[in-house]
Amino acid sequence: MKVVASHVVGLEITRVLDLGCGTGRFSQGLAEHFRAHVIGIDASRKMLHEAMINRSGRRVCYAIGAAEAIPLADECVDLVFISMVFHHFNNPRAVAQECHRVLRNNGRLCLRTGSLEKIAEYPYMPFFPKVRDLLEERLPSLTFQRQTFEKGGFETLTCEVVVQQIAADYAAYADKVALKADSILIQLDDKDFDF
Repeated sequence: MKVVASHVVGLEITRVLDLGCGTGRFSQGLAEHFRAHVIGIDASRKMLHEAMINRSGRRVCYAIGAAEAIPLADECVDLVFISMVFHHFNNPRAVAQECHRVLRNNGRLCLRTGSLEKIAEYPYMPFFPKVRDLLEERLPSLTFQRQTFEKGGFETLTCEVVVQQIAADYAAYADKVALKADSILIQLDDKDFDF
């Protein structure tokens, strides 16, 4: 939230779109940090069900919808937050155009993403040899992602690597990985996952 906030200094953020919100991992944090109303939109009913179970407070609501056809009015949000879902978009250019449509004048889009260039840095790479092929097939380059949004009417203000802790130690990380709660790991056969 601090990184996102550092790029919206001086802007009034009252409504945020958490696009591809999944289980709502960031929705509550966005609402609290910006004291804003957050609309989480995802195409998966299963993910939204989990998000609703974990929701707290009145500032967050969820709706089903495709990123290529965002079910919101024109110019109704100040910030679009997209986390780790670009590679799931069926039509990335349409997503960029839709994001541009729903953003108010001087609004911001924050794209938190994986990319082809960063595959070697995925911490589970050494343990699952078959993952590399899956990631290379699935993850677009940063250049493609940036150009997609620029063609949709956006200007890139910054592109940076943000390091975050995802587990307290390797044992905790192994427990997280064991859940297979990752769109790439879930594609592995049991024999490849138990490698």
